[in-house]
Amino acid sequence: MLKYRLTFGPILIAAIILLAWLDEYIDGLSAPEFFPQSTMPPGIIVAVILGVLGVMGSREVARILRAKSVMIHTWFAAVASIFGILVVGLTPTGTAGSTGFAIGVSSVVGSFVLGLLYAIRSKQVDGAIFVGAGVLLIHVYMGLMLGFLLLIRREHSIWMMIWVLACVKSCDIGAFFTGTAIGKHKLIEWLSPKKTWEGLFGGLLTSGAVGGLGFWLLANGGYENYDPMWGVVLGVIFGAIGQAGDLTASLFKRDAGIKDAGTSVPGFGGILDLIDSPVLVAPFAYWAIRIVMDLSDAGADLGMLGG
Repeated sequence: MLKYRLTFGPILIAAIILLAWLDEYIDGLSAPEFFPQSTMPPGIIVAVILGVLGVMGSREVARILRAKSVMIHTWFAAVASIFGILVVGLTPTGTAGSTGFAIGVSSVVGSFVLGLLYAIRSKQVDGAIFVGAGVLLIHVYMGLMLGFLLLIRREHSIWMMIWVLACVKSCDIGAFFTGTAIGKHKLIEWLSPKKTWEGLFGGLLTSGAVGGLGFWLLANGGYENYDPMWGVVLGVIFGAIGQAGDLTASLFKRDAGIKDAGTSVPGFGGILDLIDSPVLVAPFAYWAIRIVMDLSDAGADLGMLGG
């Protein structure tokens, strides 16, 4: 497995960087100086990629649910995921908080109702509650939560989203190698036997370092008001939440009695095994970035007044 990770991992990183550059390039082409009538929102490439990941991830969640006798077909799981991503992606930027909240809640209610209708399509009521709840899980987990990455992209540079992903995945990498080298004390043996406390601390140190370095690079690329120390703090927080996301996926798989969510990613398992940590981090990251930027801007304004 390590051989595949060391081979496929760098290829995946290179692909992400290339797609990020392409997304930024397309966003630049849609600028008013090139196309004055363009209304193309930022993040077109990100939206497509998240749609693909959502569909593939929803297939694997549906497989986990079917292992627990919750019968949800793959195509309907994909619909629930895309529905969630579209809700986030199509909500206008700057929408009033109450309106955005209402749209999100309405989509949750709608997905549950559609799930119930799907469950009784054959005029059978057995398991309808579980199917409705399963569809709701997929809509939120592989739709709305994943869609927050698109929301981050819509409101910031693509490199801000890449920074969030780098913080999360660097914690995974740091935890893996630290745990392999010196890990002795099990973190939660009954849930994830290979994770150790030493690995967790190594991962958090790695994500903190990457977070600080990334925020410093962002500060030199247009986010000049932002202290790299915020990057260290957020990097550690994102890393910790990402580990919780990994444990959440482990909980799903262990409950279903399966080892990997799928086999589509060499050396990693399935798509869910690859995105389980960023999915849980994305909503927290969106709000954390907004709060830090508001505080940083307020501090800069006070500094200007004091000067």
